[in-house]
Amino acid sequence: MTIQEHNERKARSYKLLLLFAMISMFMMFAGLTSAYLVSSSRKDWIHTMVLPSAFTISTILIVLSSITIHLAKKAIQRDDRKNTTLFLLGTLVLGIAFIFFQFKGFSQVVEMGYFFTGSESTVTSSFLYVLTILHLAHLVAGLISLLIIIYNHFKQKYNSTQSTGIELGAMFWHFLDILWVYLFLFLYFVK
Repeated sequence: MTIQEHNERKARSYKLLLLFAMISMFMMFAGLTSAYLVSSSRKDWIHTMVLPSAFTISTILIVLSSITIHLAKKAIQRDDRKNTTLFLLGTLVLGIAFIFFQFKGFSQVVEMGYFFTGSESTVTSSFLYVLTILHLAHLVAGLISLLIIIYNHFKQKYNSTQSTGIELGAMFWHFLDILWVYLFLFLYFVK
């Protein structure tokens, strides 16, 4: 077996492991959104709760970040280091901006009078917080992996023949993007 064949097998194994992890994460969110649907039949459910505008902005930001990480992956596959750097750093900035607007969204929810816990909390607001905070936790993991990718990129570990790290990071980032869009649309339309 050649070194290239070994690296290709290793890359396939990593991608398969990441796929299994993403399926597990999706199943967790599917279970939570199912519980949300079941709970929405409660008498104390708030059907008039509106998602804060900051969540819409964060949705746009994460979709843009998915585009930039895709462009980074394509750039490294062409050995275009300059654009790879630009797109990776752009993805990082957009990811941080996403988190900023998520927290801004939380403050808007509180301003509307909905709280996570306590006597003023509701099942509806608690579900909103749990779903978004769990997604944020996964996004922090995505940001950590993105920082590792950026570090490895600056150490020149990636090129057109060895881009597995960026490919894996892009897969996970796209998953986070799709997951947030799913959650946003779910919370927006299901009342």
